[in-house]
Amino acid sequence: MTQTPTLYAVVAALDGLYPRDTAESWDAVGLVAGDPSTPIRRILFAVDPVDAVVKEAIAWGADLLITHHPLYLRPTSFMAADTFKGSVVHRLISSGIALYVAHTNADAAPRGVAQALADRCGLKNTRPLIPQAQDPERGLGRVGRLPEPMTLRAFAEHVAGSVPSTAQGVRVAGDLDAVVSSVAVSGGSGDGFFNDVRAAGVDVYVTADLRHHPTSEARERAEFGQGTPYILDLAHFASEWPWLVYAEADLMAVLPHTIETRVSEICTDPWTARM
Repeated sequence: MTQTPTLYAVVAALDGLYPRDTAESWDAVGLVAGDPSTPIRRILFAVDPVDAVVKEAIAWGADLLITHHPLYLRPTSFMAADTFKGSVVHRLISSGIALYVAHTNADAAPRGVAQALADRCGLKNTRPLIPQAQDPERGLGRVGRLPEPMTLRAFAEHVAGSVPSTAQGVRVAGDLDAVVSSVAVSGGSGDGFFNDVRAAGVDVYVTADLRHHPTSEARERAEFGQGTPYILDLAHFASEWPWLVYAEADLMAVLPHTIETRVSEICTDPWTARM
């Protein structure tokens, strides 16, 4: 019978899939809490280490919670249980649940956040939008092509039906009747990549968290003839959730199959309604 792996072994496998040195310099990734000698029998995957997810992990009896977003992105000197983030740490530790974060290192992975979103969008022949110099297969975002050209309306409807439903839905900037075939994607906040997307020469850019001015300027450039694409704006949560399915499958491929896993289906997008 296959032995149950320790947290140390699981972390080593995760670090192999999502090397910490491929994370952005400002990021905080890796093991946040947990005893490396603890046996791991149940793993829960989620986008955010928030209260509802912690409650799910405790109720299910998870030994490890793997999230995309860090609990503490910036250094802190306090983790008291009377603060909302401190209470997360205390409840996880008191319940024997470790916490591991894969953030921008998961964004850059070959089967990471960007690739999972590209696959949900139906893209073929994908490549990183911004390749990493030391490993061109890794990098931020993805660029690819649709199997067949379609209207922007049809593509937006396809994307909306392929990612988790949120109160925001999918916002579209551009001519809905325009025919599109090449696409760039970036999970999470992507308005810092407009120059890279423009250089890629694609028809559509799919990302999340878009602000008014960068989006307005991107569309004005397009109208002026400078090649900026049409834009689809997803909820941040919806753009990153598909990666959890890949993370679960890829981790289980390198670990003993005595582990039970679950992908949380709790919507942790903060917006709850649209009037």
